[in-house]
Amino acid sequence: MDINPTQAEEERLAAMMAKISQEIKENGGYLDFSRYMNIALYEPKLGYYSAGLEKFGVAGDFITAPEISPFFGQTIVNTILPILEGLKQKGLPTRILEFGAGTGSLAKSILIELHLRGFDLDEYQIIEISPDLVKRQQSLLQDVCYQNAIHTQCNWLSSFPDHIAGVILANEVLDAIPCERICLHRNTWHRLGIAVTPNASPFLLEDSVGPALSTTELNDLSLVLRNTQAFFDGYTTEFHPQAQAWLRALTDRLACGLLLIIDYGFPEQEYYHPQRQDGTLMAHYQHQTLSNVLQLPGICDITSHIECSSLLRLLEKSIHGELFYSSQASYLLDAGITELVLEKSNPQDFEHFIPISNALQKLLSEAEMGELFKVIAFGKNLEQLKLRLNQLPGLSGRNRVY
Repeated sequence: MDINPTQAEEERLAAMMAKISQEIKENGGYLDFSRYMNIALYEPKLGYYSAGLEKFGVAGDFITAPEISPFFGQTIVNTILPILEGLKQKGLPTRILEFGAGTGSLAKSILIELHLRGFDLDEYQIIEISPDLVKRQQSLLQDVCYQNAIHTQCNWLSSFPDHIAGVILANEVLDAIPCERICLHRNTWHRLGIAVTPNASPFLLEDSVGPALSTTELNDLSLVLRNTQAFFDGYTTEFHPQAQAWLRALTDRLACGLLLIIDYGFPEQEYYHPQRQDGTLMAHYQHQTLSNVLQLPGICDITSHIECSSLLRLLEKSIHGELFYSSQASYLLDAGITELVLEKSNPQDFEHFIPISNALQKLLSEAEMGELFKVIAFGKNLEQLKLRLNQLPGLSGRNRVY
């Protein structure tokens, strides 16, 4: 695999390695993986999402569903429009809050589609930690609103609102929240952190077995993992307390509306399968997948698949909440993506329809994103809007077992 960082990337990598090595030294030669991942992705001016690197599209490291096809966002409008209309009928502000909006493509698709359907959204809020992505989003959405005479206010927030009534979108967000890495060592689960490789030149990082998990941490693990006899010594995986904390804080603030999460992941029985011996962590650099997530901190994306079962069980505990869980393909088909495509395009116009069809294939195929990507929908107090979650397009099917 050819890895050829630019000179600017080499300089950033050197600065990042110096930062990480200093923190390892200050912590007695060991650093929790979640802290490493946080530095690598979010350290001001150095982290992957904090510095001005190209991340999305052909020139970046990966492509997300909104960049693949505008029909992705248009289909989401089918689902969320009844929520927004319900809020409007009650005389309440109509708002969408999107986390990690990337290039702004999803916001663009949604704003244009709502406008075409004659719905005037009051506010589109975005929480984005990447300063350069904020600038790109602001430029794009300002042009979109101006060119289409859309009067929606687009605002960027630095923290969670205290009170949320409306729609919350999180497309490929949870996979980038720092996770904890663990390994089975002598029949006990231990943290797996990082250390500096002794006497290595150039400077290298390596895995390092850390302390055993506390009783509280063990109790928070999936029941699948608590049966240590099912796994062999050295088995490595992840668990996600920060993602759970993010979800708990968000649902506590959601007074009325819908949370829609779309991300790649598995239920716990698949996630913690004995044959998935190295976990799900991976890095992306220039559309290449790197198995060594310690190789290029700061200039590559680092992600882990989401473990759906723990998130769904957390949502189950919420009062006045309703749940939906399925694959991306099932959701998009039930929400009417094929009908939208046929309504807005001509299958006889091969030159224009073939790229649309290819994009649809990528979103829906089991071999592409259709099965790996999951949809978690959480509705809260929807009865206030005279709605039920299973009345919303795309969310009426049977829940998957988790």
